[in-house]
Amino acid sequence: MKYRKLGNTGLEVSEIGLGAEWMERHSAEEVKEVVECCEREGINILDCWMSEPKVRSNIGAAIEGRRGRWIIQGHLGSTWQNGQYVRTRDLDKVKAAFGDLLERLRTDYIDLGMIHFVDQADEFHKIMEGEFIEYVRELKQKGVIRHIGLSTHNPDVAKLAALSGEIEMILFSINPAFDLMPATEDMNQYFAEEYDKELSGIAPERAELYKICEQKNVGITVMKGYAGGRLFSAETSPFGVALTPVQCLHYALTRPAVASVMVGYDTPEHVAAAVAYENASDEEKDYASVLASAPRHAYSGQCTYCGHCAPCPAKIDIAMVNKLYDLADMQDEVPAAVKAHYLDLSAHADDCIKCGGCEKRCPFGVHVIEKMEKAEKLFV
Repeated sequence: MKYRKLGNTGLEVSEIGLGAEWMERHSAEEVKEVVECCEREGINILDCWMSEPKVRSNIGAAIEGRRGRWIIQGHLGSTWQNGQYVRTRDLDKVKAAFGDLLERLRTDYIDLGMIHFVDQADEFHKIMEGEFIEYVRELKQKGVIRHIGLSTHNPDVAKLAALSGEIEMILFSINPAFDLMPATEDMNQYFAEEYDKELSGIAPERAELYKICEQKNVGITVMKGYAGGRLFSAETSPFGVALTPVQCLHYALTRPAVASVMVGYDTPEHVAAAVAYENASDEEKDYASVLASAPRHAYSGQCTYCGHCAPCPAKIDIAMVNKLYDLADMQDEVPAAVKAHYLDLSAHADDCIKCGGCEKRCPFGVHVIEKMEKAEKLFV
């Protein structure tokens, strides 16, 4: 298992995480079996947004005695009322639900205190200007939560969070299908049976979000990495082709600022299918060729940092140069950290010999030579 720094939190999290939502439909024994399998595979981060009491107790029992090896994302605003989940900003109910989470997980602190499910900009502003954020700050001051996070499906809200200076990390929905979609306050649109035929490539607001998070060192953990499993079937995929778990994970993990993907597991076999990513070949990770030949919604002309351009005879890491260029290009001045990262590369854009081999290999038709020329001018 590989580990990545989660923004500027100081935490190092496993690339593959445990999104515990599916544990709601399992017994205590089955939950323990999955959790112990995750531990054996080196997974060290789990997300518990669910308010249902039994699943919280089952997870708490499964990690008892080993709490210190887990980094927990625990949510503020997810409550259990009259036998069902309710998202709320009513502080009395929020406090009671968070106390219940601590008690059932058998812990006195949560590593990442997540402001739960904020998909509307107006709601974000109300939270950040009112008593809700004051409560969150109080929890952090007391050490009950160690870092402040936020979960959202809306890139516009995620951008507000990343620029706030207070939200330290974001739980965001990322997969190649959702990345096509423009910002929306209705997450159901992401799961529509068909997408607009005009959609092509990463939506600009989502690409901008990834760049901002990378620049501000706001880490991202990923939810919906498999789009609820719809990407595994050509019949349900908006692309008209099926992807594998490894391909979906590779897509998410190549986005800027992403540290970990929270994957849902029903069984240890599901855990194995996800952690297979760590030893997968380049061919097994290759989502780009599949998407490039898909009958719908091609990523034409846009670099997704997939690495198909390699190998370069001049030893340029073309995907990394493109990523750093994209991060720098949106600023009035090239950020010093981005330039330093570029200069640390063993080969640079001006080493390009314009052989064109990379362009022939690129599944999305990116004009790589032109991008290298632009990168040379920008960084030099």
